[in-house]
Amino acid sequence: MLRQVLNMKKLGFSAVTLAFTVVWVVSPSLEAAASAGRGATGLGSSTGTTQHGSKADPAPVKKAYPTFGQVDRVAPELDRLIPAGARLEKLAGGFVWTEGPLWNARAHTLLFSDIPRNVIFEWKEGLGTRDFLYPSGYTGAAPRGGEVGANALTFDGQGRLVFCAQGDRSLVRLDAEGRRTTLADYYLDRRFNSPNDLVYKSNGDLYFTDPPYGLEGHNDDPKKELLFNGVYLLRASGQVVLLTRDLTFPNGLAFSPDEKTLYLSVSDPKRPVIMAYGVRSDGTLGPGRVFFDATALAAKGLPGLPDGMKVDVKGNLFATGPGGVLVLTPQGELLGTINTGETTANCAWGGDDGTTLYITAHTYLCRIKTSTKGRLP
Repeated sequence: MLRQVLNMKKLGFSAVTLAFTVVWVVSPSLEAAASAGRGATGLGSSTGTTQHGSKADPAPVKKAYPTFGQVDRVAPELDRLIPAGARLEKLAGGFVWTEGPLWNARAHTLLFSDIPRNVIFEWKEGLGTRDFLYPSGYTGAAPRGGEVGANALTFDGQGRLVFCAQGDRSLVRLDAEGRRTTLADYYLDRRFNSPNDLVYKSNGDLYFTDPPYGLEGHNDDPKKELLFNGVYLLRASGQVVLLTRDLTFPNGLAFSPDEKTLYLSVSDPKRPVIMAYGVRSDGTLGPGRVFFDATALAAKGLPGLPDGMKVDVKGNLFATGPGGVLVLTPQGELLGTINTGETTANCAWGGDDGTTLYITAHTYLCRIKTSTKGRLP
């Protein structure tokens, strides 16, 4: 039995901190991993589950963070998006595999996942990092390995946390009382592989990818029920619509500012590309085209494959891939790379004005200040 602590005030709710006993039986390996996860956050971390701003919290302090990496500029147009002298700051470290960064504008905090540890963490300026939700993506009783934790995180139109629960093979919503609601876990009576990334359209439709990474054997796992790795639409009505089954390893996804184009990354080492699809009036997708081919970058031995991505207000794509975060114009021209030197999984806009790009790079949480901004969930 494990005590799960969920601080809903950090999501902007008026409710006090909720602590309740969860009757899930958690495997010793997962419990040990979570114990290692809490406090194993390296740079400026704090431990425990005390609510930010409570009497037990230390006062926020201004901190100078170590810098690393570099911005590799390919075209001069990048200077209008990332100013000269901008440095990549390392905010926290000591994780296993960071993913799913999500800025909470109401609480001025950043949520992110450590998938192998099955934990969602929270970072706050001047206070550091602490565990926010455990277990996150796998609530089963049977011991298992693999990428079990929550992956991508977002908020719905009512400010509720929605995430991809890889180990539970479902999309999950967390409400103000701390209750989990499964939004979708089947397509045509077959369980999803392991939902990976998700994005809401302004009308409330939820788009998500379903590669096999949360299955221990990936495509060869005997528990895999679907014969493909799909991209789906979960309508506000609850209907699940298969959009495409033609991508080998669909991963990150993002809409253009006008929502007429959906970008999809393919994390296939044999064909590492970012695809672009026109969005029809009914929300389904038209024919796809290769928006950017990362094969040449991967051939250089740069770490990473196309993964999570975000779009700025001007339609430029900030897409993780070989070398770090690739900065692409709406026409697919590479302007440069935020070179982390690490396998980089995802990024998110945040900060008070939406101009800071937060990045999850292997074992680190990082950020860089930009001259552009993105839409916050």
